[in-house]
Parts: sequence; C-alpha cells; structure tokens
Amino acid sequence: MSAPPPARTALVTGASSGLGRIIAAGLARAGLAVAVHGRDAERLAATAADVEGAGARCAVVTADVTDVEQVRAAVDRAEAALGPIDLLVSSAGVIEAEEVPLWEADPQQWRTVVEADLLGPFHCARAVVPGMLERGGGRVVDLNSGAGVKDNALYSAYGAAKAGLFRVGGALHAAGYERGLRAFELAPGVVRTPMTAAMPVHEGRTEWTEPEDVVALVVAMARGQLDPWSGRMLRAGVDTAPALRERAAAGLPERARTLGLLPYGPDDPLA
Repeated sequence: MSAPPPARTALVTGASSGLGRIIAAGLARAGLAVAVHGRDAERLAATAADVEGAGARCAVVTADVTDVEQVRAAVDRAEAALGPIDLLVSSAGVIEAEEVPLWEADPQQWRTVVEADLLGPFHCARAVVPGMLERGGGRVVDLNSGAGVKDNALYSAYGAAKAGLFRVGGALHAAGYERGLRAFELAPGVVRTPMTAAMPVHEGRTEWTEPEDVVALVVAMARGQLDPWSGRMLRAGVDTAPALRERAAAGLPERARTLGLLPYGPDDPLA
C-alpha cells in the first residue's frame, strides 16, 4: 500500500473567522488551492481575499455543517471549481456561552454544540472521504481539543463533542488507513480568536498559542510528513513537525496519543 501524495486541494470548514480563516490562508501560502466553507458568504469573501492574495485558487462554498444535504452540495460545488478535494480540515465549531456544570446546562444549547462540533465533521467526512478513497486516499484533519481527552467541570457539551470527534477520526483511520486515508486530531492549544477571547475561563490570559504553530502542523500533515501520526492527537504549541517526524522514526507505541481506557494494572481484565 502506498501513501497518498501531498495534498493539492483543501476544503476548510469554519473558514469565515478564527482558526479556519488562519488555516485557509496558511494552506494557500503553502501552495494549495482552498475551498473556504462557512455559513456567511460576506465573511467568507474576506477569507477568499486572503487565499487569493497568497496566489492560490479559491472557491467560496456556503453551507451549514449540521445539514447533510447542504454539505454534500457544497462539496460538489467546491470540487467543480477546484478539482478533487484531497485534504479536509474540519474547523467549524462552537462552544457553550455559559460556564456551568452539566446539570445546569441548557438542553438546546448543549444540542447545538454537539451538532456543530460532532455531527458537522461527520457530515463533511461523509461527503468528502468516498471520493478520496476512489482516488487512492487523502487526509482529514479534525480541529479537536484537550477538552476531549480530560474531564472538566464546565463545557460538558464541548468536551463530549470533542471526545466523540476523536472517535470519528479513529474510525476513519481504522477503516481507511489501508486504502490510503490518513486522519488526524489536532488540538490547537489556545489561539487568540473571537471564540476563545470571549470565554470567561481565558479572562486575563497572557500566554496564547501562536497561529503559525497551528498552520505549520496542518501544512506538514497536508504534505504527508506526519502520516505515521494518523489516528492520533497532536498539539500545536507543544509539538513541532520536525520533532514529530523524529519521534515517529524511532517508533510509536500502539496506543500512544490515542483515546482509550487506562487499565489499573497488567491484571486489569479490561486492559
């Protein structure tokens, strides 16, 4: 089985602002054509200007990631404009407006977060991955979070969605790796964006992850430099592409950086 070639055409969801816009522009500077995806055409036009200003081809496709038919139509439009998508970056997402424990959470807001952050990436992968597999492979990058791998008293919907998203990426890896599919969970750290700046938990924060650190990892994934890390979580601001390549060359334990149950010892029947 051969690895998929470096990506040439990307679809970036949530590209109208924040990390999605940052990543779209970064991929354009790296030489990829980029389809920018979101709900607001006017805001996407500003991202498209960033992409085209970097000398890359761009397509603007509007859709709500929670609507499977809108997503399918958006993917069709993107591929008609730019050609086959071989890199999907699922960046669209929201977080609860209130920092409360689960039993005080608003049920509708909880549902909204899970639909955007978990169902949305599923819809996007469902629309893009079959074409990737027909062509011999491709790459999917989920913008995940440390909140998906550790318990938190607050933001229960966000944590649940991100943990589920890790399982989505793991399912893509398990089912698609032998067919050339690579899937990554990327925790971006805390980049200063409109969403993070508005969160009370970050009030007074002085240390932020540099956007360039996130872009560098996504570009390395797009180029196939981090394929041994498929099915695993990477963290911008802590991991670097050279260090990850060096570690992979030395060998990765089977369950390293994956989501799983920690046994209490070698005699644990669930180990």
